[in-house]
Amino acid sequence: MENAPLLFQLPDDDTLYQALLARDPAYEGFAYVGVKSTGVFCRLSCAARKPKRENTVFFSSIKGCVEAGFRACLRCRPLEQAGVQEPWVKALLEQLHSAPERRWYEDDLSRLGLDPSTVRRAFKRYFGVTFLEMARLRRIGQGMQQLSCAQSVIEAQISAGFDSDSGFRRAFARQAGQPPSNLRGRELLKVDWLQTPIGVMLAVADAQALHLLEFFDRPALANELQTLQKRSGSSIGFGRVAPIDQIEAELRRYFAGECGRFDTPLALNASPFTRTVWQDLRAIPLGSTCSYAEVAKRIGSPSAVRAVARANGANQIAIVIACHRVIGSDGALTGYGGGLWRKRWLLEHERRMGASQVCSASGL
Repeated sequence: MENAPLLFQLPDDDTLYQALLARDPAYEGFAYVGVKSTGVFCRLSCAARKPKRENTVFFSSIKGCVEAGFRACLRCRPLEQAGVQEPWVKALLEQLHSAPERRWYEDDLSRLGLDPSTVRRAFKRYFGVTFLEMARLRRIGQGMQQLSCAQSVIEAQISAGFDSDSGFRRAFARQAGQPPSNLRGRELLKVDWLQTPIGVMLAVADAQALHLLEFFDRPALANELQTLQKRSGSSIGFGRVAPIDQIEAELRRYFAGECGRFDTPLALNASPFTRTVWQDLRAIPLGSTCSYAEVAKRIGSPSAVRAVARANGANQIAIVIACHRVIGSDGALTGYGGGLWRKRWLLEHERRMGASQVCSASGL
């Protein structure tokens, strides 16, 4: 195995081979396998048939693979950044952002030179909804925004691009859980998808602060959204507000390894004790970890280890409130709502960033 960068030491080859067999995504961007029998190099998560142990050699960088004479696998495409979708996905998302009121049809996709079935499958895979469903949600969100500004229902209907009043009311009620007249003049929470190298995240915010940031495939996300909606007394509509734009920019710098600081205003909807725990989690230095017992001791409640663990689990603003940096007293990773593989990925990513300290790790 080649020498790894100083900021990240790869485990031994036997461990990496087991990760290869398991298609473990935790090493995405940190480790690659060269297959001697074929001359190609792959991500460890590649879906191709696995090589024999004696035919593998592991690298910590693409540069090492290329210098050793291996060529990129055409199946897992290791030269492409992890989590980055096809260029046309980004182009379609940009069109939705710029014209949320537009009504889209499959013929529109065909005119752009895209196969509607390919678009449908890709968006379903990345975001859990098809492109046309996403466009519809944008249109409804546009109407909800108009209602929150005290516009009339008919004005909101026109803004959302609905031809009929009944169609708008039915679609609105399915999305908001109540008729449009109930929301006139009320501030709404906005939700949007954010793309990251380790999966799509969902951000929820009002005009002042970020309320939720979670990985889209988190099993508890649906319940979290319902709880947030009940607690805030507001409906959630698709759209953008300044805190979502800010956290998207800060996440982009974080995943690029440029900065670990987050200054987006947060709505810490919790008890004083839980907020104290969350503030302490934000103070854990980038590239470091601590145990629940250590957190309890630092906040002046050394016997409240279980309460600290519950507060850690109640966190709904992933990465920014760094619950992934808390591990068991024995060094075990313990649970993580976004999946243990993401917790390993984030910790390894931050170990790489830690030594440079381009920015401080939190924005307290």
